[in-house]
Amino acid sequence: MRYAAHYLMRGCVVGIPTDTLYGLAADPFNLAAVDEIYRVKGRPETRALPILVNSLDQAILLSRAVPRNFLRLAQAFWPGALTLVVDASYRLPLKVTANTGKIALRWPRHEVVSRLIEEFDGPITGTSANISGFPSCSSAGQVIKQLGDRLPLVLDAGDSGASLPSTIVHLQNDDWKVGREGAIGLAEIERALN
Repeated sequence: MRYAAHYLMRGCVVGIPTDTLYGLAADPFNLAAVDEIYRVKGRPETRALPILVNSLDQAILLSRAVPRNFLRLAQAFWPGALTLVVDASYRLPLKVTANTGKIALRWPRHEVVSRLIEEFDGPITGTSANISGFPSCSSAGQVIKQLGDRLPLVLDAGDSGASLPSTIVHLQNDDWKVGREGAIGLAEIERALN
């Protein structure tokens, strides 16, 4: 983990496993690293980068005016396959939010991610490890096949066994909507909020 954290500290992008699909980790506060993710993925800069955390406190620090439903959903599904989109803290670079002022936060249920965030001593990006428009990767081998020459390091934790990405829920005040149904179904979200 220390080896991978050193790459992140130097502004590099690293392939990592999560509890759903493999992702790309970088320092969200380093604008050169953020640029590198967009380059590696071939992703338009108009699409925000999700952020991975390893505690509710870390997520709250990255948010502005946390909605009540945020806490309800986080307590029900974190760590896990739920991404919550809220207003971003002013301390987060606007580029990470694709100039929207919104941030997508997730606390994955994966020991490697949790330990990497701890070793790095901060949150990391968690966009899917694939070239934009290509299939998402559920193994390090697939990541290397798609992005191998673009990444200095891919952490291999075997096949994730997942075929679905995280579910994305957008929160604004007391309003919520599912932006993408993934590993957690709409009925489960509704149950947690009612």
